[in-house]
Amino acid sequence: MLMRTDPFREMDRIVQQLSGTSGTWSRPSVMPMDAYREGDEYVIAFDLPGVSPAAIDIDVERNMLKVKAERRPAAKADNVQMELSERPLGVFSRQVVLADTLDTEHIEADYEAGVLTLRIPIAERAKPRKISIGGADGRKQISG
Repeated sequence: MLMRTDPFREMDRIVQQLSGTSGTWSRPSVMPMDAYREGDEYVIAFDLPGVSPAAIDIDVERNMLKVKAERRPAAKADNVQMELSERPLGVFSRQVVLADTLDTEHIEADYEAGVLTLRIPIAERAKPRKISIGGADGRKQISG
């Protein structure tokens, strides 16, 4: 139901993790995701712990789904000295090419416990349907 748009995206994510760099608006970090079909819906879940729902942008244009989020550092008092900082900050994004069989007009988004979940219905035209077979009496001959 979906295709990855950049085969080197996973390699970029690994390099960013190893180098400790955080994403910027011009070069965002990749956000982890799961995608699966559940009944008549396609579900995509993005891990965004610590991100405010107001800092998440979701856009869809034709078959391209774009999700962008920003995690900012928490405000700390003047007397706080950071000992360890492993939680990534900055901008995260993901672009997903959706199949034509998905109804992008009716996407639902929920954000709970740091997980953004998008539910995309399968289009009616893509659902299986029975085709009836006409009898021999119903055939017409075309003459030319």
